[in-house]
Amino acid sequence: MLKPPEHQVAGHRAQDGQLGPLVDGCGIFYKPLQGDGRGDAEVAFYTSLFSHPAVPPHILSFFPGFHGTLVLPASDASGPRPHLALDDLLAGLRSPSLVDLKIGGRTWPPDCPEDYFQKCIVKDRESTSVALGFRVSGVQIQDPAGTDAFWRPSRAAVRRYMVEDVRRVLRQFVSANPPSPDQKPDCALASAVYGGTDGVLAQLMKLKAWFEEQALFHFYSASVLLVYEKDAAVAAAGQQAGKSSGVRVKLVDFAHVMEGQGVIDHNFLGGLCSLIKFMSDVLNDP
Repeated sequence: MLKPPEHQVAGHRAQDGQLGPLVDGCGIFYKPLQGDGRGDAEVAFYTSLFSHPAVPPHILSFFPGFHGTLVLPASDASGPRPHLALDDLLAGLRSPSLVDLKIGGRTWPPDCPEDYFQKCIVKDRESTSVALGFRVSGVQIQDPAGTDAFWRPSRAAVRRYMVEDVRRVLRQFVSANPPSPDQKPDCALASAVYGGTDGVLAQLMKLKAWFEEQALFHFYSASVLLVYEKDAAVAAAGQQAGKSSGVRVKLVDFAHVMEGQGVIDHNFLGGLCSLIKFMSDVLNDP
C-alpha cells in the first residue's frame, strides 16, 4: 500500500491533497514527475548517470538506485501520473536522524525561466547559500527522550537560518543531548558520525575527489542527504572500537542537472568544500 514518507523533511509533501512522493514499504520511493520538463530532465539524468561508462561504481553508490518510471495514482487525486521509481533511502530505519543540505551558492540553472530565476535568487540571498555555498533545507533529529520522538523545526524556521544557525544544527545533529536554546550541543556523536573511515567526512571526501575531476554534469539545486540512527552511533562512539555508525550519505534531487560540456562544476564543488570545512570544525573542535 502506497503512503507518504513518514520522515520527509524537504520538498513537496503528499499531504492535504497535494502532489508529493510515496513509498511502498518494500524499499521503493516513488517521486511524481514534475511538469515544465523538469520530470523528463530528471529521468534523462538518471538514465545517463547509470549508463555512462565514465561514472565509477563507487560514485554511483551515492545516488538512489534507479528503477525506471511507473504510472501510479497521484497523491493529489488527480489521476494516474508517471513516477520515478527510486530506492527508499530510509528503508529499514525506524528512527532516523537526517538533514537535507542544498549545495551550491547558485541554485538556478542557465536559461531557466525568469520567474524561476527570481524565486531562486531571493532564496539564495536570504539564506546561507550565497554566504556559505550551501543551506539547510530540512532537518529531523531523534530526541533522546524517546525512540519515536523527534525535533523537527518548521520550514519557516529553517528558511530563516543564518550562519550561526547552520553551525548549531550541524553540531546538534551529532549530539546526544536534546535540542534546547539554553543548552549547547554536546557533539558526543561527532567522531562516530562525522569521523571514521566510513563516516560523513570520509564519504564527502570521496565525492569531492570526483567533483574535482568530473565535467559530465553540473548540479543545480541538488542536495546532500545525511541519515543515521542514534543507537548505532552511540554504539560506535562507545567501547566497540571500529564499529560503524551506519551513516548514509546520498545525493538527491536532480531536476536541474545540466551537461557539463567539459567544464568542472565549481558551483557544487565550492559548496561541498564549504560543507566539509564546517563539519571538520565540529569534529576537531566540539
